Amino acid sequence: MQPRPQAETATDVRLLRIATDHLARFGPRRLTVTGVAEEAGMTHANVYRYYPSKADLIDAVAGQWLREVEDALADIVDGPDPVADKLERFVLAIARAYRDCAVDNPAIFDVYVSAVEASRGIARKHRGRQLRLLERILEEGIATDAFAPRDRERAMAFVIDAVQRFVNPVMVRIDVRVPATVLDQRLSTMLDVVLRALHAGWV
Repeated sequence: MQPRPQAETATDVRLLRIATDHLARFGPRRLTVTGVAEEAGMTHANVYRYYPSKADLIDAVAGQWLREVEDALADIVDGPDPVADKLERFVLAIARAYRDCAVDNPAIFDVYVSAVEASRGIARKHRGRQLRLLERILEEGIATDAFAPRDRERAMAFVIDAVQRFVNPVMVRIDVRVPATVLDQRLSTMLDVVLRALHAGWV
């Protein structure tokens, strides 16, 4: 197998655009590398030079969306807002990005859910990047005395556990028919508890 050319070439962008459209129209089962290749004006063998399998191509489509989510989260962490606001916006951004994708692009979201369930690379990398960004928020909160956790690892675990219903993609898919206003209200309540706990040093 030849090594994949460097990402973000014009061909990469074109293939991902076509594959994204096919995934939305046909779903992961009916999407074919041959169909993507035909629309791109190349042979399916040429597509395999960029993506060694159909699964790699589909994961690349989902990975493109996940990187957009990560970029938005990084902007929040790097912003000038008070750290408590950052934490709230960070969690809300994940919850809303996932819910919007589950509603508007269910095929892509289903690929992400299956990647989480199978612990595939795109899911592991995305979670790792999220955790590193969350850790930066907690470190900033400690440095500015906005948060006073008794144990940093327990504080991280507490935040994750508290908001799991709203940011776990499997749960997001289960709750997709629950009105967004109801979920936002519930999440707001949980975030209030989280911020109080971190400030008061309950964890």
